[in-house]
Amino acid sequence: MTDNVVKKPVKITETVIRDAHQSLIATRMTLDEMLPILKTMDEVGYYSVEAWGGATFDSCLRFLDEDPWERLRVIRREMPNTKLQMLFRGQNMLGYRHYADDVVEYFVQKSVANGIDILRIFDALNDPRNLKAAIDAAKKEKAHVQVAMSYTTGPVFDLDYYVNYAKTIRDMGADSICIKDMAALITPYMAYDLTKALKEAVPELPVQLHTHYTSGLACMALMKAVEAGVDVIDTAMSPLALGTSHAPTESMVAALQGTPYDTGLDLKKLNEVRDFFNTLRQKYLASGQLDPKVMGVDVNALLYQVPGGMLSNLLGQLKQAGKEELFDEVLAEVPRVREDAGFPPLVTPSSQIVGTQAVFNVLTGERYKTVTKEFKGVVKGEYGQTPVPIDPEFRKKIIGDEEPILCRPADLLPPEMDKLREEASKWAQSEEDVLSYAQFGQVAVKFFENRRKKQAGVDADHLDATNKVHPA
Repeated sequence: MTDNVVKKPVKITETVIRDAHQSLIATRMTLDEMLPILKTMDEVGYYSVEAWGGATFDSCLRFLDEDPWERLRVIRREMPNTKLQMLFRGQNMLGYRHYADDVVEYFVQKSVANGIDILRIFDALNDPRNLKAAIDAAKKEKAHVQVAMSYTTGPVFDLDYYVNYAKTIRDMGADSICIKDMAALITPYMAYDLTKALKEAVPELPVQLHTHYTSGLACMALMKAVEAGVDVIDTAMSPLALGTSHAPTESMVAALQGTPYDTGLDLKKLNEVRDFFNTLRQKYLASGQLDPKVMGVDVNALLYQVPGGMLSNLLGQLKQAGKEELFDEVLAEVPRVREDAGFPPLVTPSSQIVGTQAVFNVLTGERYKTVTKEFKGVVKGEYGQTPVPIDPEFRKKIIGDEEPILCRPADLLPPEMDKLREEASKWAQSEEDVLSYAQFGQVAVKFFENRRKKQAGVDADHLDATNKVHPA
């Protein structure tokens, strides 16, 4: 390292309480499990902690019997000195369909009010029109708007594509840019070239790199991005790093110590955090929640551009059908379906849509004999504009005589909040409950009903205690 390099400390976003466990154990870490270490994490000096969004909301309601809003409020209380960040799927928010603008705006408002500082907003198709409502709402709430570009490879995804996208999102009001490499496709030298190109094209915006370890390239890609001038990198504490998760926080901090990029984070304090999560890791291994299979390097990520979580999802679908032996055929079909669908980046929800259609194509023995409603929606334009135009003949084969949607899909949606409030009024105890219902409908209702039963049980216990006759 030469002495004349200008000091440029790299900042760290810690993912261990969101994306790391989403990637490794299907987002099953509970608030009770993470609670004891939050105050210590608050003392580390991270740039931010990714704490919410993504699949956490769904998982809290569906599997953990937790209120996701209460989770956010508790994390905010325990970590007053650290910026909290969330992943937000543009017009999809945290659900799996497009929502009307008034719902998006209100969800952003309540997210910030409950403790979010940074919203990482992205769209599965990289369609900027699907980002506008969320960006405008976050700006109104004076939150930090980080717009993420879904990184992928294909015929149009060159440096010019990403540079032009960066300029577009800068003009829309982004405060920073994230290269979101959800499928672990970015190579070290591409990470260098892309970071450098973005820093030159939009020098006023900080650039952050988010990549997964699935293909085994993450640490090298992060190092090359650092050399190219990246401002922030995403990492995970080592017990929940590697595999389909991220590069280890402590390793990256150690690698940069004593260089112009030194993070300044305290390895001793990080070691306390590591010890805590190591105990949790052992618990997850013992219970079978953490499958050693997801901890390895999988070159299929590079061959088929399939994110780690999608691999397990595809295998699960084939197991249900008793056709595990067709796994390789399905993996080979995924890129073909993706090409037919206009080369969408494979990220939620497009990864599930393309993957499920590939499974049907292989199981039925005839391509597109059975077409899912969601795949038809992508081809029709319900999710926005695909990176590459869909062949008109293929579109007609899939949607028949239906008219394709060429405008911003949300322009076709009337305001929804009043209707949602009315529908949720039977169960909702707060405005946040209405937003939970908006995202997950009957899943949220089941949570509300369980909550009501527990509250009734507590009230009954309290009544029993107060009505007891005490001896004189």
